[in-house]
Amino acid sequence: MDPVNVWGNTPLKVVDEEIFDLIEKEKRRQCRGIELIASENFTSLAVIEALGTPLTNKYSEGMPGNRYYGGNEYIDLIENLCRSRALQAFHLDSEKWGVNVQPYSGSPANFAAYTALLNPHDRIMGLDLPSGGHLTHGYYTSGGKKISATSIYFESLPYKVSQETGFIDYDKLEEKALDFRPKLIICGGSAYPRDWDYARFRSIADKCGAMLLCDMAHISGLVAAQEAGNPFDYCDLVTTTTHKSLRGPRAGMIFYRKGPKPPKKGQPEGALNDYEDRVNFSVFPSLQGGPHNHQIAALAVALKQVMTPGFKAYAKQVKANAVAVGNYLMSKGYKLVTSGTENHLVLWDLRPIGLTGNKVEKVCDLCNITINKNAVYGDSSALSPGGVRIGTPAMTSRGLKEADFEQIGEFLHQSIIITLAIQSEHGKLLKDFNKGLAGNKDIENLKAQVEKFSAQFDMPGFDVATMKFQ
Repeated sequence: MDPVNVWGNTPLKVVDEEIFDLIEKEKRRQCRGIELIASENFTSLAVIEALGTPLTNKYSEGMPGNRYYGGNEYIDLIENLCRSRALQAFHLDSEKWGVNVQPYSGSPANFAAYTALLNPHDRIMGLDLPSGGHLTHGYYTSGGKKISATSIYFESLPYKVSQETGFIDYDKLEEKALDFRPKLIICGGSAYPRDWDYARFRSIADKCGAMLLCDMAHISGLVAAQEAGNPFDYCDLVTTTTHKSLRGPRAGMIFYRKGPKPPKKGQPEGALNDYEDRVNFSVFPSLQGGPHNHQIAALAVALKQVMTPGFKAYAKQVKANAVAVGNYLMSKGYKLVTSGTENHLVLWDLRPIGLTGNKVEKVCDLCNITINKNAVYGDSSALSPGGVRIGTPAMTSRGLKEADFEQIGEFLHQSIIITLAIQSEHGKLLKDFNKGLAGNKDIENLKAQVEKFSAQFDMPGFDVATMKFQ
C-alpha cells in the first residue's frame, strides 16, 4: 500500500481514536450544556469547513502582492477578499479606513497595534481589569506586579469605574489623563455591560494629545450590526477578535485610519495619517511570521455571513436576551453591576449574598452551565473575585429567545441556592466547600434539567445526530 496515502489520507477517527473521541465528547458538552461565557460563541459549519482546509499548508509572509514566498496567487485573493469584506461589514469607506486581517487573535492584535503606535516606556491608559477592562490594556496588581506584557513594556495608568455606580467615571478619567499625559488611551473592555461614550474619549484624548484606540473584541458583532455605538467615528485604530459576537473563527483584526488628518494646531496643513505602514510592519515582520491562511479564509466566510439580514436580527436578539436574563436575576433580588446592560453581557455581583465567583462557577460547571468568575469593582483578588460574567451570544446562536433566557435565569437562581447550601454546610474555605460537591443530588438534578433543556435547541457547526456520544 502507498505509504503517502496511508499517512496522508487516513481519517482522524482511524489515525487517532483518542483525540477523535475527545473532540466528540467536547461536541456533546457544547450541545448538551448552556454556554454563557461572554467571550465565546458557536461558529457556523461554513466557517469550520474553511478552517479545516489545505490553506494551513501555505506560508505567506508579507502583504498581498508583496509576499516573501512564491505560490501565493490564491492566498492573495483570499486575503484581499477578507479585507474588503471587513470594511464592508463595518460600513467603512476604503479611502478613510484600512484593515490588517493577519493577527492570530485579539491579544496579538492589541500588541501589534501598541508596537505600531508606541515606543518602549510610552504612557498608556486603559480600563482597569477589576473595572471590566482586559489584561492586554495594561493590567498590574495593586501590589505593583506587572501581569500584562503591555504593563511590562509601557507605562500604564488605569482608569476605573465609579465605586458607587459601576459606570466609567469620565470626569476622573479626564483628570487622570491630563495629569498623566498618555500617548495612547484605550477604550473597550471584557466585562463592562454598558455602551461607551466614544465622543467623550475623543475629547479627552485631544485635550491631552493622545491617540485613541478602541478594542471592540466583545461587541464587534453589535458594532457591525449597528446595534452598539460606532468607535470608527472617533478612534484612530480599532482592534478586535473575530470569534465572539462576530461569530467567526479565532482570529484578530486591526483597523486603522487613512487619508488626511483632521486639522490641528501645530500640524502642517494636509497632513496624512501614517498608520497603515506602521500597523502592517508591526504585524510582520516585527511580531509575527506567516499568517494563518485557513483562519483568514474562515474569517472572510464569517464576514460574508455578517452582511446578511439574519445577522442584524441575531445582534438585536443578543441584546434582548441579555436584558431578559438580567431582569430575571434582578427580580430575584440579585445585584447586577450598573443594574442592567446595554450589550451582550451582565456582570453579577455576588458579594451581597456572601459568595465568590469561583464557587458559583464550579457549581454551574457541574450542572453543565458554563459561566466564568469575574472581578467586580472593589475586588482585590482576580482568583477569588466577587462576581460572575454572563453572556448571551453563544446561546442566541442556538436560537434562544427572551423566555428561554428567563428559564436560564431560573437555572442560575437554583445554582445559587445549591451553592449557598453547600457553603452553609461545609464552610467558606474552598477546600472545605469542595467536599460538598461530590455526589450532590441537587447538582445531579439540576444537571439533568439543563441537559434536557439544551437538547431542545439546534446546534450550529456540526450535525448532532452523527456524534459518537449522544
